[in-house]
Amino acid sequence: MADRPRDLAERMARRRKVGGSTPGGRASDGYLRETFTLPRAAARARAEAFFARYPKAGYMSAVETWRELPGGDIEFTMRRLPSAD
Repeated sequence: MADRPRDLAERMARRRKVGGSTPGGRASDGYLRETFTLPRAAARARAEAFFARYPKAGYMSAVETWRELPGGDIEFTMRRLPSAD
């Protein structure tokens, strides 16, 4: 029997309620995240070092979010997969 869209939505909602997220409220999507707050030059160097250690092609590394704080520092979150498999 084919499921109705409503059935699918209810099933997805139940899965989300039953341990579908981490204590921080973020979905458990398999990525590891690190957040940094650094001056602009240091932030650029840190991101370059992150990509050198965890190449985009192997770890799907990325700058997930970033923003400039009032003092001029950059707050950014880097994400990557746990392994390059």
